[in-house]
Amino acid sequence: MELVAIQINAGSDWEENRSRLASLLLQLPSQRPLLVLLPENVAVFGCKNAIQQAAEPLGDGPIQDQFSQWARDHGIWLVVGSMPTRIEGSARCHATSLVYNELGERVAYYHKLHLFDVDVSDDQGRYRESDSYAPGEELCVVDSPFGRLGLSICYDLRFPQVYSELRAKGADILLVPAAFTRVTGQAHWQPLLQARAIENQCYVLAAGLYGEQGARQTWGHSMIISPWGEIERCLPKGEGLISTPIDTERLADIRRQMPVAQHARFSAVRRNK
Repeated sequence: MELVAIQINAGSDWEENRSRLASLLLQLPSQRPLLVLLPENVAVFGCKNAIQQAAEPLGDGPIQDQFSQWARDHGIWLVVGSMPTRIEGSARCHATSLVYNELGERVAYYHKLHLFDVDVSDDQGRYRESDSYAPGEELCVVDSPFGRLGLSICYDLRFPQVYSELRAKGADILLVPAAFTRVTGQAHWQPLLQARAIENQCYVLAAGLYGEQGARQTWGHSMIISPWGEIERCLPKGEGLISTPIDTERLADIRRQMPVAQHARFSAVRRNK
């Protein structure tokens, strides 16, 4: 079984992003099964108007149909890092991660919990995701041939409690699609990913946007990290993909030899207060 992260420079035009993704999917390893993660904002990355134009009702629309078809045609588990999905009665959307199995069936979805409303010392300076998006309300862990997948998106990475909850729900692989800025990515991307792997004794599969999108500069550095915190693969720049086999025996050994999930007392102490 193989884990794959795809890195791309996505913009505001879905058709152009679609063409780039189609070319990258042709470069997938030949073995199956494959778990393929796409970055955050992979369908469209741009202003509020572009997001609204690309947004679809959850489960219905040509963009989702294309992702389903790719999963079926390539015989892969495909995780769409995020795309905008409509919220009935709201001018805002959800940033939604979608999970398709090798038959093209959508088996799970996750609405991004934490929205990136921050100021950064880069060319764009001010980021307000809440202008276009509304936060989700629920975590998601889904069964797969690769183990249980814990879903998250980008800014969620800064909130360790998300990942401890995913681990408590049985996650074996933590998925982190992202569009980290170059400034914040250079400072924090790698140590945060390694921390989440080590703390939770999970594989971390992280796919990032890379390049310049108007005033915004994204960091790339897609990574696959072992449950021991080792960087098994990294793609610092450009478009492409990285892959590595998943070692389920080593995952079990790490958890058996250092059973931190059984040793954790904070949740029990908190409940008793």
